[in-house]
Amino acid sequence: MDFEISEALTELIGFLASFLATGAVGFHYVVLRADATDEVAVARRAAHRAALLGFIGALVTTIMYVTMDLPRIAARSHTSLAGAITSSSANLIGAICLALIVIGFALALAHVRLGWALAAAGVIIGPLTNLFYGQWLRAVNPIHRLAGGLWIGTLFLMLMAGFTTVLHSDLPPIRRGSIAANMVHRFSPLALTAFAFLGITGLTTAWTHLKRIDALWTTAYGLTLIAKLFVVLIVVALGAWNSRRQRPLLGTESAAAVLRRSATAEVIAATIVLVITSVLVSLPSPK
Repeated sequence: MDFEISEALTELIGFLASFLATGAVGFHYVVLRADATDEVAVARRAAHRAALLGFIGALVTTIMYVTMDLPRIAARSHTSLAGAITSSSANLIGAICLALIVIGFALALAHVRLGWALAAAGVIIGPLTNLFYGQWLRAVNPIHRLAGGLWIGTLFLMLMAGFTTVLHSDLPPIRRGSIAANMVHRFSPLALTAFAFLGITGLTTAWTHLKRIDALWTTAYGLTLIAKLFVVLIVVALGAWNSRRQRPLLGTESAAAVLRRSATAEVIAATIVLVITSVLVSLPSPK
């Protein structure tokens, strides 16, 4: 089995960084709203925390792009690092999108509203770049990562930036519970949509790499994929439990605290999925 731990670790860091950036955008535009005057200050603090986490993710992604991805592209194209960026329209658009994300979150940290729009443009357009050139299969993995970030990344940001800020605010307990409930209700449709795209792109990727059904249980890649799917089922079960059993109980601060604990378990399980996925993408495809 041709596998290197360093390669898997690099992939994991890349996954986590992109999920932070994508989750920050999902949290800001879908989950976070100020429905009343007394919520504005709390929403601003939550948005600032989300921008900080998104900026960290974007910065890590940029460092990895400059130190790892660009040199590989340059070596393959026999050109300089600058030439690697302009070696194709897709590479140029990808670099521009990455710059937009970093600049966008930096502006958002400075409380410039345009920053969020720039970050969102970079986060959404980047994974879709290959679609512009009719390269459908090449777009599958980026869209898969985008969907994962919109689900798990947004959930993580909702917990770390949303719930943490709201439940430690000076608002009355009943208001804190109500705001937390509204966040969850707005997040649920996004999670379901992202999960649908995850399923479609995941099945496409699996079939592209496996090529034959028996490779699922006769190769290291297939067995690792089975392990990933098993943990994915756990994540889905936890998500379904939170949606069907915990979400209807929301409305009080205590109920929000209970949901935060169960949602944290969902994030932990999803992190295990990312660890297994990092191993999976580091393995050679079955021959």
